[in-house]
Amino acid sequence: MSETLIIACPACATRNRVPAERLGSQATCGTCHNPLFSGHPVELTCANFAAHADKSDLPLLIDFWAAWCGPCRQMAPAFAQAAGKLEPRLRLGKLDTEAEQQLAARFAIRSIPTMVLVHRGREIARQSGAMPAEAIVRWAGQALASA
Repeated sequence: MSETLIIACPACATRNRVPAERLGSQATCGTCHNPLFSGHPVELTCANFAAHADKSDLPLLIDFWAAWCGPCRQMAPAFAQAAGKLEPRLRLGKLDTEAEQQLAARFAIRSIPTMVLVHRGREIARQSGAMPAEAIVRWAGQALASA
């Protein structure tokens, strides 16, 4: 019998049961039929945050950013590139600290860009400052291994 994981849909945030061996395949959401993995970060909001951070079996790597932040804009393509390399082991999400100030306060974000790795609502690791894609992938892998 295979392990079944709960995966939040990046499009509609519906929780889906997915056999672990199907994570690398083209699994789709049972509600909206969009792919569960697109190789792109999810835009996180108050409305979908809990589905991805607290109720999903996948670890979530959050990029806390703001549109006015130069280093955040510089890191955005690298973070998107890292999503393609890290899925389906974990989900990547971007959280605009200006639009979602309550969530930024919950994580005590003091500088941006800051990446926070969470699993089932618990913070595993944190890293501040812009990083290239390969460094993001390496850091996330090390953080998961030591969790």
